[in-house]
Amino acid sequence: MERTTTSDPRTLADRALFVRLETLRLTRIAGAGHYSGTFSAAELFAALYYHQLRIDPARPGWPDRDRFVLSKGHAAIGLYPVLADLGYFDPALLDSYTRLGSPFGDHPDMRKVPGIDFSSGSLGHGLSIGVGMALGGRVQGRDFRVYVMVGDGELAEGQIWEAAMAASHFRLGSLVCIVDRNQLCIDGRTEDVMAVEPIGDRFAAFGWQVRRIDGHDLGAIVAAFDGLAPADSGVPQLIIADTVKGKGVRRMELDVNWHVGNLGPEDYEAVRAELMAGAAR
Repeated sequence: MERTTTSDPRTLADRALFVRLETLRLTRIAGAGHYSGTFSAAELFAALYYHQLRIDPARPGWPDRDRFVLSKGHAAIGLYPVLADLGYFDPALLDSYTRLGSPFGDHPDMRKVPGIDFSSGSLGHGLSIGVGMALGGRVQGRDFRVYVMVGDGELAEGQIWEAAMAASHFRLGSLVCIVDRNQLCIDGRTEDVMAVEPIGDRFAAFGWQVRRIDGHDLGAIVAAFDGLAPADSGVPQLIIADTVKGKGVRRMELDVNWHVGNLGPEDYEAVRAELMAGAAR
């Protein structure tokens, strides 16, 4: 039985706020965490899991489920709470985040966390994994889609472009790549470290269908998902989501120093209040 989904922007915005607040809480437990790269993806997580993905939390291994590959695995801190909220596991388990013996690490482990389809680590591998999953689905005669979220910094990896070429060659219309275009990587602005633009033209040259949207506009995200070509179209799909790293917290927005960080007690409360105030507007 598939779960109920929604396209209501207020409900999805509430879930995006939930992702940001839980990221704050879990980072406080760990003592440090990836705030800004998770905040940029909050609306994308919300739209994927509460609107788009064909999944059944009661059956994490359901063969016909859609697959989600979080290639930018350091944003797992924002994905774990969503999985708990949907019923994959008891939310109370998240209180052990990154503690010794916990299944919840800085990057996700598919052997330990129900609902995780890919154990990430080094960046740049996710799109290749997605290609393999899509090919596997074809061999098995299944109609699931494979969604891969990559960071824009990952686009400097050659393996990304090998996967992009393979996806087009094998006509993997069931493959959807989402680029979280938050403008920064750990070393600075992507365009200074290794220019990735024009992203759309480059993927289009490899035979992908490309859409570019505001990655914080839930209406635009939902419309992009709803407008995907049929999975049997033979054309892999790219969604470039223009986002702001650290979105929602002024001190973190587009500040490379917040790629990984920690807030003191007073700052924690101030940031939480800022997020709540922003959601109320």
